[in-house]
Amino acid sequence: MNTLQNPRSKSDTRRVLIIGGGFAGLNAALELGGIAGVEVTLVDRHNYHLFQPLLYQVAMAGLSPADIATPIRSLLSAYRNTSVLLGEAESIDLPGQKVKFDFGELEFDYLVLACGATHSYFGHNEWEKYAPGLKTISQATEIRKRVLSAFEHAERVTDPDEQKKYLTYVIVGGGPTGVELAGAIGEMSRFTLSRDFRRINPSHTRVILVEAGPRILPMFSEQQSNRAARDLEKLGVQIWTSSVVTNINDEGVELGDERIRAATVLWAAGVEASELGQAGGMHVDNRGRVLVEPDLSLEGYPNVFVAGDQASYTHQTGSPLPGTAPVALQQGRFIGKTIRNEVKGKPRSKFHFRDKGQMATIGRSRAIVEMGRLKLAGFFAWVVWLVVHVFYLTGFKNRVLVVMQWAWSYLSFRRGARLIVDRGWSPAEEQEPVTETENEEVTVPPEH
Repeated sequence: MNTLQNPRSKSDTRRVLIIGGGFAGLNAALELGGIAGVEVTLVDRHNYHLFQPLLYQVAMAGLSPADIATPIRSLLSAYRNTSVLLGEAESIDLPGQKVKFDFGELEFDYLVLACGATHSYFGHNEWEKYAPGLKTISQATEIRKRVLSAFEHAERVTDPDEQKKYLTYVIVGGGPTGVELAGAIGEMSRFTLSRDFRRINPSHTRVILVEAGPRILPMFSEQQSNRAARDLEKLGVQIWTSSVVTNINDEGVELGDERIRAATVLWAAGVEASELGQAGGMHVDNRGRVLVEPDLSLEGYPNVFVAGDQASYTHQTGSPLPGTAPVALQQGRFIGKTIRNEVKGKPRSKFHFRDKGQMATIGRSRAIVEMGRLKLAGFFAWVVWLVVHVFYLTGFKNRVLVVMQWAWSYLSFRRGARLIVDRGWSPAEEQEPVTETENEEVTVPPEH
């Protein structure tokens, strides 16, 4: 394996290697862009930055993939000290200060790990082919295909039991992603598709949200959680709390002795961090997150930082910070500033997360928002949700397109991306990337 020379590296510069182009990695690179004495190399397995908070809109046919993804190179092209490489990390040599990728090795003076997380099936990885999660564009388009195909199958079968199976959707996990998926399916079946079919009535669709805990959205106050539950029920969503999934197969879901026959099952329960940290010999928690110091560095390696979903930061509340976009964004900026200050001879400080609140959307004109003591629900909360997500969306073009799509959908009760694209997705790890379309400038992994 050849050790590659980091692009434009010089003996008097600090080589910063960033693995991952999500919120944490991208913001660390942006903070270091144009800084004298620093050469940044960002490596990601995709060529785009994905705005994950809106990924469920792609899965529910509200947006197209290119609406929420922007090429990383275009975001960093203004900084001459920053290079972007397409590749996947395979192993880390911390003492030797180098990382092995599928294209070769890169050396570093500073390393930033921001590889994100994937879904955890709690030891039942065989469930993934029956119940895909929602972390990538490939998974989003697969979910869209499964959801829309189920309506098509129900339209052409004559057996009432088979129709009922195809018109039953089960979402496992009552967190924000599960709630957003359940609300979107309920809304789409009752408004968007109600006039499009002749042999079935989409408004009779059965949507079941399964949560192992006593209530959905446990990170919100009980009052807000109850409000969200009522809004979901208005969309026809059935909420099953204190229900633990014991098996998933091609016939549906088993909850102990209870069985739900369903053609479409979606997984939104639990995540685990990238395996790269554990493979590199780092100390991790029970979810694979790397235990970090107060400045987000690795114990014994002050030049190695971990951020986002891959990090377990317990120094603020005693519990790990949640795996959300605001946490990753702030950690990425902090790491970038820390490296920048250290190059200038300034001391380090302790990371402190500024909690600006949390929000979840339930459907058209329905959302809940918590910002400290301020609690909003209903239409005004939904407007706040829209404004915040458009503000943080990467790229001016994407902001304009998303606003136009949402405005059209709101006024017409229609969804503009209801395409069934059969790519033969499988739950196996995506491998070599391929270009999805020429005009979208987005590369997505193949679906085998």
